Amino acid sequence: MGIWLDDRWRLTHMSGAGVPLVLMLHPRDHYDLEDLDDDLAAEMGVLSTHITRHVQALPHISRCHVYRIGDGGAHLHVWFFARPEGQAQLFGSWLVVWDDLLPEYPSAVADEDAAVVADALVGSYGGRRGPASG
Repeated sequence: MGIWLDDRWRLTHMSGAGVPLVLMLHPRDHYDLEDLDDDLAAEMGVLSTHITRHVQALPHISRCHVYRIGDGGAHLHVWFFARPEGQAQLFGSWLVVWDDLLPEYPSAVADEDAAVVADALVGSYGGRRGPASG
């Protein structure tokens, strides 16, 4: 579900995850990473930093892992995985694998956290809440 957007970027909340929150940032136009001009690349960096700060500000999150995953795809997707507080076994680069193995995180909690992140992003960066996020 799209939770935030501006004229050039969109942030989507991915449901059904095993970790507390999975978000995906992608350009609204069709680009892959190497296609970004310097302005879009700078925007992606600033947006990624803001999103990471807001995810890590959630009280039950230790870390926000950021990935570019998408072999075989030609559209840029930057993934944000929230590592839960107190679960040191999820530490490190294997968080994406753990996400597939864990039971589904409660969707109501994840939806609320996604809304908090979207509102914080509007306040810190601009843009607006996505139409599917209320």
